[in-house]
Amino acid sequence: MRVSRLMLVTLRDAPAEAEVISHQLLLRGGYIKRVTSGIYAYMPLLLKVIKKITSIVQEELNAKGCLEMLLPQLHPAEIWKQSGRWDGYTAGEGIMFHLIDRQERELGLGPTHEEVITKIAGDILQSYKQLPINLYQIQTKFRDEIRPRFGLMRSREFIMKDAYSFHANEKSLKHTYLEMNDAYERIFKRCGVETVAVDADSGAIGGAESREFMVTADAGEDLILLSPDKKYAANQEKASSHPSRANILEKGKPKLIKTKGQSTIKDLCLEQNFLPDQVVKVIILLATFDNNIHQPILISIRGDQELNEVKLINVITKHLHRNVINLSTVSIKEFNKEGINNIPIGYIGPDLKDSYLDKSTKWEHSFIRFVDHTAANLKSFVCGANIVDHHTIFATWSSLGVLPKVVDIRKAIPGDSSLHDKTQKLIAKRGIEIGHIFQLGRKYSSSLNASFTNESGKQEPFWMGCYGIGVSRLAQASVEQNHDKDGIIWPLSIAPFEVIIVIANVKDDSQCKLANEMYFKLRDQGVDVLIDDRAERAGVKFKDADLIGIPWKVIAGRDSSSRKVELVNRTTKTSKSLDAAEAIKKLISEISTYKKSLLP
Repeated sequence: MRVSRLMLVTLRDAPAEAEVISHQLLLRGGYIKRVTSGIYAYMPLLLKVIKKITSIVQEELNAKGCLEMLLPQLHPAEIWKQSGRWDGYTAGEGIMFHLIDRQERELGLGPTHEEVITKIAGDILQSYKQLPINLYQIQTKFRDEIRPRFGLMRSREFIMKDAYSFHANEKSLKHTYLEMNDAYERIFKRCGVETVAVDADSGAIGGAESREFMVTADAGEDLILLSPDKKYAANQEKASSHPSRANILEKGKPKLIKTKGQSTIKDLCLEQNFLPDQVVKVIILLATFDNNIHQPILISIRGDQELNEVKLINVITKHLHRNVINLSTVSIKEFNKEGINNIPIGYIGPDLKDSYLDKSTKWEHSFIRFVDHTAANLKSFVCGANIVDHHTIFATWSSLGVLPKVVDIRKAIPGDSSLHDKTQKLIAKRGIEIGHIFQLGRKYSSSLNASFTNESGKQEPFWMGCYGIGVSRLAQASVEQNHDKDGIIWPLSIAPFEVIIVIANVKDDSQCKLANEMYFKLRDQGVDVLIDDRAERAGVKFKDADLIGIPWKVIAGRDSSSRKVELVNRTTKTSKSLDAAEAIKKLISEISTYKKSLLP
């Protein structure tokens, strides 16, 4: 390929819309072109990167016996309603683009494909003898992001690989889960990105167990907590840990104290000389379920800890066996709207009476109560007295006459002790999620009535797994991890070209002749090579070559008449003056050695 035919337009300055370095470099290097918010055109250079990543994914999954297919992007609403996910994905802050066709049928643009593939499998896979099977596709997905940002990191249209496995039993599912974990590690290694595998929350996809693969980078949206010995790693949404030990509050007879105007933990502790970990704070939230039931939730947590809403949603779902569509804190305005105008906000205790809810016309009239283990373990504490401007000191769970269901709903934080070893203090890193694998169990097969005949001749739902890789996100994550002040440094395996030959002066016949000779010889040897034949100044070409990040650069300059070229390694920036034939031999050797290093 010749740069003069590549439609390459580079930018010297980063566009104002680009917040992170990888987004800036992809725009500056002409890899992507913004069409509108969260929607990008993949220009020829990026499409080559995408195809190379895709090829690696296909090779590794095919080696595991997976079968590639292509599923529809338009999904009928009825199967999403049958699985119970339609309202959650389309109402309020739901992320599914949805529409009504000319026959008044509801359809959605697929953000994920569990429903469609499960329905197909239920129709085709009839017997345990056909199992296990693992089906995958690589295609465009659509998600109506509330705030698209960071380029391809969080866009509304993106390329994804998703796979779905079907099994006769849980043992088979777990075996495939580990096989896919192995395939993912190989895929990311071959793509030249360093990843951290972390325990993760299964989110809206659901399932018993899941693992995310993260590229560590300052621009990452996820917070990862890791132990220094690397034996524990989890997304903060999922992470569990041992918190710091609370300061002991002396025991005494529970009594009321006046705390006028001290409705926050900060003010209470400042005025009364308490410590936050001696206080139990109470939060009221409203859970909305897919059947439009509004359930007030009252949670108690140690005053120095933060609520992990993802954990709480999972606890509510497990406890009530209902899908939570929305979870929000309740404001005074919302209380008043329901006719509840005397709740002592800022002074609520864990024993707040259910009778406060009797006037509500839409909410359930009793609280579901949970207490985080950090608060449940306190032997004596301070809490709201359910009277404005008053707290209770020396309270105990027995004196309150209530101990809600004890659960883990706190955010693990850096400095906490790891569960596997209390001497290991968790550290924090930012991460970009590029892959996620799930053990779905029977969630979708049960709801969609997808079953097979087992060895006993009885019908039972499939056991299922789900495995995703953000292909376009992986491309940008690689840039986030591999760049310098001059531009992108692509790993050789996914670079749009392996070598770029720069003709310093296209008016010099010896430079043009040698450059073209090397171009054809390298191409004939199977090297993916680009030649910069533009009538531009040499400095412009050198800067563009560094910006777009081709791993090897050959400069045909003043010494071309003596068949000498300069060979530059983009990663190390080391350069050598070599005879053209020697440079070709060196390049072929280096590329071959790199590819062999990725073999099992």
